[in-house]
Amino acid sequence: MRHLEEYLRSLEGKRILVLGMGVSNQPLLRLLLSHGLDVTACDKANTPELRAFADLGAKLNLGEHYLEHLSADVVFRTPGMHPGRPELVRLQEQGAVLTSEMEAFFEVCPCRMIAVTGSDGKTTTTTLISELLRQAGHRVFVGGNIGRPLLDQADQMRPEDFAVLELSSFQLMTMQASPQIAVVTNLAPNHLDVHKDMEEYVQAKKNIFLHQGPDDLLVLNQDNAITRDFAPEARGSLRRFSRQERLEDGLWDDGNAIRRGEAVVIRHEDILLPGVHNLENYMAAICAVQDYISDEDVRAVAARFGGVEHRIELCREKDGVRYYNDSIASSPSRTIAGLRSFSQKLILIAGGYDKHIPYDVLGPEITAHVKHLVLTGATAGKIRAAVEAAPDYAPGSPVIEEYEDFAQAVRAAALAAEPGDMVILSPASASFDKFKNFMERGETFKRLVAAL
Repeated sequence: MRHLEEYLRSLEGKRILVLGMGVSNQPLLRLLLSHGLDVTACDKANTPELRAFADLGAKLNLGEHYLEHLSADVVFRTPGMHPGRPELVRLQEQGAVLTSEMEAFFEVCPCRMIAVTGSDGKTTTTTLISELLRQAGHRVFVGGNIGRPLLDQADQMRPEDFAVLELSSFQLMTMQASPQIAVVTNLAPNHLDVHKDMEEYVQAKKNIFLHQGPDDLLVLNQDNAITRDFAPEARGSLRRFSRQERLEDGLWDDGNAIRRGEAVVIRHEDILLPGVHNLENYMAAICAVQDYISDEDVRAVAARFGGVEHRIELCREKDGVRYYNDSIASSPSRTIAGLRSFSQKLILIAGGYDKHIPYDVLGPEITAHVKHLVLTGATAGKIRAAVEAAPDYAPGSPVIEEYEDFAQAVRAAALAAEPGDMVILSPASASFDKFKNFMERGETFKRLVAAL
């Protein structure tokens, strides 16, 4: 473990490339430049905001050809940039060290690290872990794929603190270290527009625990076939959670309460956050931190924690209709979890950017839980095909409409709604066909709903 200042000194005299000048790398850029290091920042965009980094001392390589004619000793890649890109491979062949802001943070973090990955539930589980620790009186830093990068805060952390991290498959692909506590919520096909295949995606996720030691802890979802099979590869202690079977080495759910052995940790009725998938998120979070909190802390958090923005977020009730923003649902499994959170049939707005993942599993769930389906975006046709191929589908059940324009889709859903109905944006697709990210999509939905 190195102190942050020591790590930065090790970069003196080296040519540093920062590839991607988005939100995750801007604090890194400022940190490197504040120490007078030789930094070239590269980005496909060429905006005044990015050009302003020249005033801080950065050399800039902006525009369409930003990855051409580069040389460096150290390369920080942005998380979404595949390490197998020819330009990155060429830099490594020339002797450059490929790293990232998160990998550097793992080198210098002075406190205990808890990291969460998975296809669904990462953000809610990460947030729950931080809320539980804070309820118990611990000092917590939250970052990674949620919140903000943490490298520039490492010198503020004390050994007794906790760094709670959400890690994506992109961040984990080249990771050579693992946290003391690793959580894998679940795994299903995702991001296959970036990963070359499902095997690469799963292998990236496994990096969260493959570098652990015998004193470390791995938390796994026993009900998910992929994560269940990770158990024999655990390097330290293993703790599991399940809604389907009783477990002796973790938490299980009896249909009415989450239990540890026979002891009740918390009853469903005492959890404010709706949805059976959130029971799994609670179990994952409690498994991760039960050595540092009490069950009373769990009950205190559960009574007040209403969820994270863009995750089945109730954003308005108008004329007896409730509108929910579940823009985070960028995969079929995530949308399925959202649909199952309600006891009545919904009006669903779905569709978006195509990540080249299968939608066949979504069809039967929509026929079971949706009475009116409004589709938009690049995946509209795929989702329609999956619904119409479902065994229980009959024309008009659900009603299916398609709109190219997102605002038109929202208005159509509102027009279809009657008092007592629930309208949910849960796209089962990424947002990049029309929005910068799922947050912008969710904010747009909320603005449109507010203007109805």
